[in-house]
Order: sequence, then structure tokens, then C-alpha cells
Amino acid sequence: MPAPDDASAGRLRPAVVAFDVNKTLLDLEPVRATLIELGRPADLLPAVFSRTLLTGIAGALVGSWCRFRDAFDTALAQATDLDPAERAQVADAFSELAPHPDVEPALRRLTEAGVRAVTLSHGSPGIAEAGLARGGLTPLVERSLSSESIRAWKPSPEVYLWAAGACDVVPARMALVAAHGWDVLGAQRAGLTGAWFPRTERSYPAVYDAPHVHGADLAGAVDALLALPAGE
Repeated sequence: MPAPDDASAGRLRPAVVAFDVNKTLLDLEPVRATLIELGRPADLLPAVFSRTLLTGIAGALVGSWCRFRDAFDTALAQATDLDPAERAQVADAFSELAPHPDVEPALRRLTEAGVRAVTLSHGSPGIAEAGLARGGLTPLVERSLSSESIRAWKPSPEVYLWAAGACDVVPARMALVAAHGWDVLGAQRAGLTGAWFPRTERSYPAVYDAPHVHGADLAGAVDALLALPAGE
């Protein structure tokens, strides 16, 4: 595995930066609050969210694709005794997500630098758009992409390659910013430039290839991408 300081060798400043959505850009607090309102512990959400990812990614890996909402409902059913209507209430809270406070200045930094910004999620279509609109950030993002359109989950290479194609750039000129190491790894293996920062993970997984760039926070990750040498 290359050392972190050497990982960006040969990478160029991206023309397009894609952002993961859940946790990276949008705060899941409304989902947590709904669980608490239904009498469930405040620390339940991380386990349910992780189980959601496991359910969806494992299913996609073996050719049994499902929607994010269905994977989330399954995870809730496994972890709680909530009835179907209560589980739907929790899932509906995703439509109430709002951006973390550091998102607006990071997106504006890219816009001012002439770099296009998009979102890339395997989450339900419309969630990213609603969250960006709630934060007044819609003008700063060119488009929102959900891999439900191609019935796939990250970190499958096809998701990142599809996103690059949708944005009409070669993979090497697209970057993915995520607070999840596995997402950054997937993007890098597909040929994109990966940028990681800690939000819910305290450190990048040492068993993965080092991220091409990283920052102490979202702003640092974006600045590290903009510091890469410009291409032709």
C-alpha cells in the first residue's frame, strides 16, 4: 500500500467532484430523532445504517439487487420490533435531512475554482436533492446521481464509471469525496481520484489502499483536490 504522502502521485486536479450523500454531506439527525420518538435508543442508528449497507451491498454482489429504502426497512426489522408503519415513519425521515454546516463553504470553494460538483449515492432518488434544497445549496451542485438508476450499489466499479460517463468525463478527471473509506477505495479502484476525511470514521482503514488525498475535515479534502496539478 502506498504511503499517504505518495498516494496522489500522477493524479490531476479533477474537472468534476462527486460527493457521497448520507453522512458525508447530509446529517442523519432527523432519522435518529424519529427513532428516539418511537422509544428506541439514540445509539441505534449507526448499527441500523451499517446493517443497511451490508444488506444492500451483499445483495448486489450476488445479483440480488434491492432499493436502499428496502434494505433500510430490512435492517430496522432485524434490529427492532417496530411495526411496518413505524419503520416507514423512520425511513420517511430521510426526506428531512439537511447539510452539515461545513458543506456550503466546501461546495462554494469548488464553484469559485471552476470545478463542477455533483452528488453520487446509492440512496433513494430525491433525498440528495431535497437535502441540498433545504440548505439552499441547489445552485452549487450540477446534478444528483443515484445508482438506483442502474440497479447497483457502491462500491461496485460500475457505479463510479457510470457517474463519470453521465458527467462526460474520463474517470481520471473525476474525484469522489466521502467520509467512508470503503467508498473512497471503490472509487479509486474504478480509476477516480479518491478524497477522504473523517466524519464518522476516526481513521482511514489501514487495510485499504491509501486515499489519493485526505484532509482533517471536508474543507481540507476539497483543498487537497484543488491543490493537485492542473491537466490540459
